[in-house]
Amino acid sequence: MDLGLRGLKSLVTGGTKGIGRAIAESLAAEGCDVAICARNSMEVAEIVAVLKTKGVKATGAAVDVSDGPLLKGWVVEAAAALNGLDIIVANVSAMAVSDDEDGWATGFSTDVMGTVRLVDAAMPFLLASKAAAIVTISSVSAREVDPDSGPYGVFKAAIIHYTQGLAQKLAAQGVRANTVSPGPTFFEGGIWNQIRDSDPALYQMAVTLNPTGRMGTPQEIANAAVFLASPAASFISGANLVVDGALTRGVHL
Repeated sequence: MDLGLRGLKSLVTGGTKGIGRAIAESLAAEGCDVAICARNSMEVAEIVAVLKTKGVKATGAAVDVSDGPLLKGWVVEAAAALNGLDIIVANVSAMAVSDDEDGWATGFSTDVMGTVRLVDAAMPFLLASKAAAIVTISSVSAREVDPDSGPYGVFKAAIIHYTQGLAQKLAAQGVRANTVSPGPTFFEGGIWNQIRDSDPALYQMAVTLNPTGRMGTPQEIANAAVFLASPAASFISGANLVVDGALTRGVHL
């Protein structure tokens, strides 16, 4: 299937590792120009170089999405470098699970306000696009109560609510908004890699809980996100696509 992404302009936050990197590389492979950000400038430069090998325009910067002015400035710069924006993917999470004021403040600033400020900064460019799409990355932790997830699950649920509100508000203006909610996803350097090394019993329990007997891969999550971002999904808006290998048991209404 031709996703219709060739020549479009995209922006991915947290684009140097795991799911974000897989999304950025998949967009580039489809012929989409890509801007990425992350906090480590050396890693950003490395991935930008990889993206350019796919024959597309690519740019990036070191940005902490919890810094509102810095994030807005980068979005404007990225749009100028790419000559517009058609797609934005809000992927960054603080992974805040500590149930204290610092955990709540960090999760809110990064997960929620990082997403809201990204959308606000990109909106003038999205409204000028003929293929505008917003994709936010949530989690299955948003769907099921987990006392150990702390602020993380709460803020991931808020992102779904926010995104579906955007879909309703922006539909008449030609801007789509959807969410992808991954289940546990394993990649080198990721949280589940760390848990496997530090607490093998917990890691094995998490693997066993999934009916597939494994965790997801960044590419499997990226496939869903890139489809939702593409013109091939032109009549899909306000959806929360759960990609978890049948892990969650609730009926998806």
